[in-house]
Formats: sequence, C-alpha cells, structure tokens
Amino acid sequence: MMAQYLAIKHAHPDCLLFYRMGDFYELFFDDAVKAAAALDIALTKRGKHLGEDIAMCGVPVRSYEAYLSRLVRAGYKVAIGEQTEDPAEAKKRGAKSVVSRDVVRVITAGTLTEDNLLDARSHNYLAALAEAGGGLGLAWVDVSTGDFAMQPLVPPLLSAALARLDPGELLVPERLLNQPDLLEAWSEWKTILTPLPSVRFDSENSRRRLEALYGVGALDAFGAFGRAELAAGGALVDYIELTQKGKLPRLNPPQRLAQGAVMEIDGATRRNLELAETLTGERKGSLLATIDRTVTGAGARLLAAHLAAPLTDPAAIDRRLDAVAFFVEHEDVREAVRAALKRCPDIERALSRLSLGRGGPRDLAAIRDALAEIPSLRGLIARPALDAPPPAIAQATQGLGEHSTLVDILTRALAEELPLLARDGGFIRPEFHAGLDELKSLKAEGNAHLMRLERRYAEETGIQALKIRHNNIIGHHIEVPAKQADKLDENFIHRQTMANAARYTTTELIELAGKLTGAADRALAMEQHLFSQLVGEVTGRAHDIAGAAASLAALDVAAALAELASAENWARPVVDDSHAFVIDGGRHPVVEAALRAVNHSAFVANDCDLSAGNRLWLITGPNMAGKSTFLRQNAVIAILAQMGAFVPARAARIGVVDRLFSRVGAADDLARGRSTFMVEMVETAAILNQSGPRALVILDEIGRGTATFDGLSIAWSVVEHLHEVNRCRALFATHYHELTSLSGRLKDLSCRQMRVKEWQGDVVFLHEVAQGAADRSYGIHVGRLAGLPPAVVARAEEVLSALEKGEQGSAVAKLADDLPLFAALAKPKPKESVAAEPSPLAEKLKEINPDELSPRQALDLLYDLKRLL
Repeated sequence: MMAQYLAIKHAHPDCLLFYRMGDFYELFFDDAVKAAAALDIALTKRGKHLGEDIAMCGVPVRSYEAYLSRLVRAGYKVAIGEQTEDPAEAKKRGAKSVVSRDVVRVITAGTLTEDNLLDARSHNYLAALAEAGGGLGLAWVDVSTGDFAMQPLVPPLLSAALARLDPGELLVPERLLNQPDLLEAWSEWKTILTPLPSVRFDSENSRRRLEALYGVGALDAFGAFGRAELAAGGALVDYIELTQKGKLPRLNPPQRLAQGAVMEIDGATRRNLELAETLTGERKGSLLATIDRTVTGAGARLLAAHLAAPLTDPAAIDRRLDAVAFFVEHEDVREAVRAALKRCPDIERALSRLSLGRGGPRDLAAIRDALAEIPSLRGLIARPALDAPPPAIAQATQGLGEHSTLVDILTRALAEELPLLARDGGFIRPEFHAGLDELKSLKAEGNAHLMRLERRYAEETGIQALKIRHNNIIGHHIEVPAKQADKLDENFIHRQTMANAARYTTTELIELAGKLTGAADRALAMEQHLFSQLVGEVTGRAHDIAGAAASLAALDVAAALAELASAENWARPVVDDSHAFVIDGGRHPVVEAALRAVNHSAFVANDCDLSAGNRLWLITGPNMAGKSTFLRQNAVIAILAQMGAFVPARAARIGVVDRLFSRVGAADDLARGRSTFMVEMVETAAILNQSGPRALVILDEIGRGTATFDGLSIAWSVVEHLHEVNRCRALFATHYHELTSLSGRLKDLSCRQMRVKEWQGDVVFLHEVAQGAADRSYGIHVGRLAGLPPAVVARAEEVLSALEKGEQGSAVAKLADDLPLFAALAKPKPKESVAAEPSPLAEKLKEINPDELSPRQALDLLYDLKRLL
C-alpha cells in the first residue's frame, strides 16, 4: 500500500495527496505534517519507512470539503486519490492485493467549482500570462461559470489588469519570472503564482488546442487574437484538463478585450477608493457592497465585473444606461422582474458542475427552476402597454431562449425532495419510468414481506422483542435479547453475539434479503442511468442554457441599478468624448450610507467642474473638513458613470476617463522594504509617468512624509508637472498653502477651499467646497478633538504663535530646547516650602479689623505697613 502511495505522490510532488482509505482521506510523511498544522488536527504515525516513523493524519470523506477549503485558502494544492476499482475485484488477484487508486482531480485555488468552496457573489478567475511575438497576452477563465476572455498587454499595464481581475491563481512561464520589467508585478502577486514549463505556453500548440475545443478551423470568428493571447488561452485549457484529469467544463467562446476598452485602474487606486473591499479586507463598507442590490449570484458577479472594468466607449455606456433607465421609468415592471429573478438559482455554476461530472440532482433542479421563470419574465418585459424596450433589454430578453421541452422533462423526472448526490438515489419522481417504478414496487413489497416475517417469527418463538434489522456488515438479520436466545430452535442460524443481544438468520430470510438487495441495487443502477440521461439533456443544450444565464444576470444588474437609483435619488450621467468633468451636487455613496445608518444626518453635496480653464483644482483646508471624501467621491462618480450606472449627484457630465489614479491615505509596505513616504513616491511616480489628457487624477497630501521644505518642493513640482506635462483633469489636496500662489501663472489651476466657521472659540466644519484658498489648517483643533492632552494642545498653540510672527529662524532657535522633548511639560515642580517664622507684616495684618477703623486710623495704618516692608 505504501509503495502505491509513494508512486502516486511522486507524480504529484507539488500537491498534498488525499489518499482514500475507506471512509477517510489519509495524508502521510511531510504532507501529513503540513496538513495537520494548517487544519489544527492530530498528527499520528503509521508504521515505518526506511527505519523512520511515518507521520499520518486524516479527514473524513463525508466532510472533507470543509478541510479542503482551509487548505486551498492557505495556498496548498490538493490531489484527490480515489479507489478506482471495487475491493472485491482486488481480492480476485489475491488476498493481499491492494485496491487500485489514482488521482481523479487536482484542486487548486483557480479551479474550484463546489458552491461551498466559492463565494456565490464573486468570480474565481484562473489567469495565465504568456509572451510571444514580442508581446504579452493575458487570458482568464472562471471554471465555475465558463467565462473566458483574453487581452493583449504591455508590461506597465500588467499590475492594473491583475488588480481588475483579482485572480485566485496565475499561471506563468518559468522564463518570465526573471524578466526585469515584470519583477514589480511578481512581487505584488507572488502568492498566487503557479510557474509552469515554458513549453506549455507554445502559441501554435495553443491555437490548435483552442480550435479543437470549439470544433472550428480558425478562431477569427471569436476575435483577432495575437500569438501571446492564444498562448495564454491555450495554457489555461491545458492546465484545466491537467487538473481535472481529462475533463473540461463547458467554456464560453473566448472574448477579446481590446487595449483601451476599459478604464485602467491600478491596484493602489482600487485600494484607496475601496471599490470591492475596504482597507481592512472586508466587503462590507466597500463601494460594491453599497451599490449591490442584485438578487442572484450571477447578477452579483456581473455587477462586480462591471465595477471592476468601467467602459470607455460612450455608445456602449449609453446602452447600459438605457437599460437602467427602462427599469427606473417602469417601477412595476422592475419589481415584478426582481421578484421572478429571486426564484432563479445559480444555473451558471450548476451547468459547469454537470459538465464536469460533479453535479447532482439539485443542480438539475436549479436549472429547471430558473428556466421555468423565463416565460413570465419575457411576458413582463414585452407587455403591449410598454414602449419597445431599449436594445440591451431586448437583447437580454431574446437571449433568454425557449426551454419548455427541457423544463417539462426535468419537472416530470425529478422528485420533490432531492438528495445532494446522485449515488444516494431516490430522486426520480414516481411514474416517470415504468421499469424503475416496478423495481421500487418490488422493494416496497419486500419490505412489507419482511414486516410480516418479523411478526410471524415473534409469534412462533414467543419473543416479542424479536426484530429483523439490517446493517452494512452482515446485511439482514434477526436480533433478539441475549437472555431469550435459548428460545430459538435449530432453524435459526447464529451470526453474531453481543453484550445484550444475539443475531441470527434463516434460510427464508436469506432468500428474501437476496431479492430485496437485488431489487434495490437494480433500482439504484437504473436511477444512475436516468440521471446520466437527464444530464445529457442539459449538456446537449448547454449553449442555450448559458445564454439564458447571461441574460438573467444582465436583467438582474439593470434592475438592481435602477432600484438603487430610485431609492437613493441618483441621476443619469452624460458620458461623451469631450474632456468635461462637471458634477452638480455630487455625493459619496458609501459615506452617505454610513451617515444615514449612524445618525440619520444628511451628506453635504458639492459641485466639481474640471472643464477647460480650471481642469486642476488645488484644494486647501483643515483635516476633518472633508477633502479626502470630496476627492474620492468624484473618482467614484466617474467609475459609476462609465460602468453604466446612475450616479449620486443632481447631474453629471463626464468626458471619458481612460485612466484613473488615486493617491489618498498613507500606508507602508514593509514586505518590500518601503516606508510610508517611499510608497507615496512610488505611486506618485506611476501617476506622473502614465497619466495623459484623458486621465483623472486625485492626489492628497503629496510630500507630507518628509521634511517641510522637501515636501513643499515635491508638491510644487508635481502640481506643475500635472498642469504642463500630463495636462489631465486633477484634484490636488494639500496643506502647503504656499502652492496657491501658482494660480497666478498656471492658467488652468483653480484654488478651492473647505469651508469652516469659527464660533465661540470653536471650529465648525461645514464640509462645503468653496472658491478661494484657506489660510489655516486648524490642525491643533483637530488634535484637541482627537483627545490630545490639554498641556500638549496648549504648548502647540504657543509654538504656532511664535512661528506665525514671521521671525521663523529666531523663533525656532528660541523654542529648540523645548520642542524635542516638550520640556515645558517636564519642568520640575517647585519644592514644598518649609514652615518659617511669621513676618512682622503678616502679624500686623492679622491684628487689623477693617470694620473698626476710622478713615484717619486707616491712613495711619497704611503708613505703618509701608515701614514694615
């Protein structure tokens, strides 16, 4: 047995091997040590190998997926080694023969299909990068849904593309790992890399593999793919076939994403804007969580994909906006469509599991139930009273297709209550198949016969506790209390004795049990056959079902965005080919929702106009006044508009943004040896090197992480570069008020400030953006709000007052002793005075009673007191 294990393990050295032994998957040697640590389960030992104990651990087969999920999240690949023959067949080769086993599947982070291993509302992409013909190609596929796409790339855009996809696993040729212009990307995505031999990325082999997969002589009908794209796409298909051991899920024909087709947003910007998750890694509180009103898993995944890749074609954007507007205008239709969609299970993933041979009766039911809703959905949208739906809605309605025949077959075939696995049986409805009904009738009659036999034996023996039972070890048997076993005659054949019971059988029971077992086995075999036929009915219509799934998702997204727009009073944006950026009454959707949830306070809306003549706004004002929120909300509005959603504003007109950059907030990157300031400079460098006239840039507090004059100098030069070289639309927030002087010589720079109001010694933040420049930052006030000790606040005000008098050099010198350690707070307390003899003056004062003094006496007394001084 161990020799067999080692041979299988040798073929899968990079995987943890789950080796099937009865009801457990066992792991041995180093695999056991790693798995036991990752799963926090007991590590034991089994026998010896080369004189050393063999480490061992195991997980139950019935619940292995829960353990599998933890291992995959920990970065492991798992090979599932199953028994490939019946133990009875193995015994025919000899009593000590080992049951044949082999790996039936390799599970990796990018090839998951099980619902309990996946997030229903997120894609799980497997991606591949290849190089051919002097260019790069990126391909990605979601094995659980069949989505498949490719795009050409240049090295500087690789990180942004990966940030858009956020793949679970990335396949790369080994020779690219040391390519200098890709090292930065590898350091960021190293935890998901799967290096493969470069030969697996051969473009010609990949082309032939893809042509064979889709049964075509050329791929031109799918898109004008370059050699590098084909190499990446073919490597993906090869890897899936390798991990699934020859099986392939149904894959959609590959879509080609052309360069410039979507807004490029790098990873740092996505993190800063918290598009799909917050800075703490949670979905709650992100933009996606705030806008997601979808009611299906496929709709949620499509919405996330749209948010991750906003379009740059105004016509395509308008097509999506028309679909949203249709549901905004027809509220009753929207509500009815959403109600129908709620009854639609996730047929994308059900279809993928069935095509891989991993589906069960519930997947068939999911497809039945979703397709059964299509006639009502089509009727809702095509009502005569409605105007003709816009093209996107009409296309989705047409794509729903006609599935009445399949729905009828599945409805007649499937029972009300369904098991998870087909091997459990009992999922075919009575009267669907006469032969199966006959076998089930035989089984039912046999069970009735067993009951009659049990009653007869009890009466004949006088043992009322006599029972006929069944288990998987000895089959059907007669069980009686041990104390009454002597009442049984020679017709009862002893099988087993236990502490409190004895087990027997009879010739009659053996014959009846044989008939029962035969009928049950034949019934189960027939159900398996019928299941295969039903799966064939589904997979034979896979293309049409996939089209229906895509249409359901598209309707869900359009209706969900309309629901959001109606509930939150969002407006339809105008997106065109101009360089305009005009927002009237813009709001940040996440902050607005948070304010409403906490204290029901209103969000203060603000305008923004980055049109020609003032395309660069320099924003000054205190912390806590809303500068960062204002910056982010305008970037978020651009993303929402170009993904095809209404926006949180009274009105918006946006000239297409091709690249979006955000440098907001502070964070270090210790893993790569970068300080907070270095991270800031790296991100700023990327912005200055890559943004062009169609870019939108938001920058906050550039230069704050270094010395004052160094930071001011950097911020100054960055503003000039954005204005003169990049010539992009930009919002630049700063506390360096000296930069406002640039408005005199940079014609497209406009100064704005966050309004505050000073009242009764306090500062009120109005969260309004107004024209002009702020003259103070109110940092000390914010420090007081944060809870700085009063002594620290007072000292800070003293230092600020000295510095603001204009004699900065002398003031700093004078304060130098105090500033480093706040010596003012550490001055020694005065020593307690020792009791001294009272002075004559004090004694004289004690004797005085002012109420008894006349004016003349008071004057004389004053002279006396003066002499005592």
